[in-house]
Amino acid sequence: MCIAIPGKISKIIDENKAEVDFGGVYREVNLDLLGGSSEINVGDHVLVHVGYAISIITEEEARLTAEAFDELLAANEAMDQEAGI
Repeated sequence: MCIAIPGKISKIIDENKAEVDFGGVYREVNLDLLGGSSEINVGDHVLVHVGYAISIITEEEARLTAEAFDELLAANEAMDQEAGI
């Protein structure tokens, strides 16, 4: 299973890299799998896996994915509390 995290392009660095905002955490991401910076714009939402943007998604898809992760984290924290961890 692989997990991709949604983020928003905040800056194009060069033809192969962009800065992506993951809810206030900024990381440099490789754009090669999307065809480089000519295929993407500041403000676009992408799914990122191991430092590579793998798909352009809509803002709605990004929001729904982030909400799903939040629900999973909350459920995990509840399980940890029940287990006394």
